[in-house]
Parts: sequence; C-alpha cells; structure tokens
Amino acid sequence: MKKLQFKVSINAPVTKIYDFMLGITNKSTYEQWTALFNPTSTFEGNWEKGSKMLFIGVDEKGEKGGMVSRIAINVPNQFVSIQHYGLLKADKEITEGPDVEKWANGFENYTFEENNGTTTVTVDLDTVEEFLDYMNDHYPKALEKLKEICEK
Repeated sequence: MKKLQFKVSINAPVTKIYDFMLGITNKSTYEQWTALFNPTSTFEGNWEKGSKMLFIGVDEKGEKGGMVSRIAINVPNQFVSIQHYGLLKADKEITEGPDVEKWANGFENYTFEENNGTTTVTVDLDTVEEFLDYMNDHYPKALEKLKEICEK
C-alpha cells in the first residue's frame, strides 16, 4: 500500500471546517466536496469512535458501491482516523477475499490545525497502486472544493 498526503489551508475556523468536511450538521456539505470523487458520494453511519461507516456512491451501471469502514479515532476539531476494512458492491458488504486484502487496514486520516483563523487540513491516506493517479488527481481538487464551501 502507498501512503499519500494532501494539505489545504482554509480561511475559516476549525469548528466550521470539521463540521463541513464530515457533514455533521448537514450531510450535503460532505457530499459537495466528495462529489469530486463521485457525483453521488455520500455516507451511511456516524462519525463516533468505533462506529461502522459506509462511504458510498453509485457507479455508471447504477450499482451502489464503496468502502466499508470504521471510525478508529475521532477527536472533534483535531483528528479523525478512518480504517477501511471492506468493500461494498451492489449493496453487499465484502470483508474478505483478494479485492479486500489489498485494502485491508488502510487508513484515511484527517488532521485539523487552526492558527490565527486559518485552518490547515492534512489528509494522510493509504491507497493501492491502481488508485495512485486517481487520488493524486482528485484529492487536491476535492480539498479545493472543501475550501470553497468553507470560505463562503
């Protein structure tokens, strides 16, 4: 698994960015920035530590798919760690087998640091070789969208 890191500085308080990034108050703020990965991106579950979370979208064939994950750590306004442990394909959770093994125990971590009204969001994530180019292309664009909606 490859490790990637992306950062964005946003002129807004950390409480707003944490809320908008995770869609705490309004899920649509999460869906707006993650639409850069898939226009139908959303989640099912909650952000409490230990909770199961499904990160889902609909593919070109109209099938629901995505990642089966758990919230490993959530320190509000500071740090969120998401552990991906399975795949969702056509509404079926798959937590073992070759497709899952390459993703097993991959993490996606969000770190929030506020300094004088500007918040830096750092995303550290594990990805497989076949998604490197996709993540390197899409994640910066998604973080720019997050910046745009948080600075409104």
